Amino acid sequence: MDQAAEAVTIPAQEKQSVAVDIFDQVYHLRGTDTAYIEQLAHVVDTKMRAVSALGNTVDSLRVAVLAALNIADELETLRARYESLSGSLSLSQVTMRSRAGSLAGLLDEVLEDRKVG
Repeated sequence: MDQAAEAVTIPAQEKQSVAVDIFDQVYHLRGTDTAYIEQLAHVVDTKMRAVSALGNTVDSLRVAVLAALNIADELETLRARYESLSGSLSLSQVTMRSRAGSLAGLLDEVLEDRKVG
């Protein structure tokens, strides 16, 4: 097998362990980006504390489920917004291409008139 045909092996990032505190419980998680894992854990902890502060429950499982539902609602709202914006952008691109085509045609006509006249 020649050197050009050899597969290039890209080393996978090594997974690291990180301890995070979520709702007064320590979890040992593994991943390639510990800062990102810590950021996610902070989001979950903040949401759980907000749910706990608004409700009368001390059951951490119930708080976790309610926090998960809140996070899922935020995700779905953002997903719908993204889809809406994505559709608007696609329509704008089609409109711009159409207008650019029309302008190019007009420019060609003007340039052709100048050659003739």
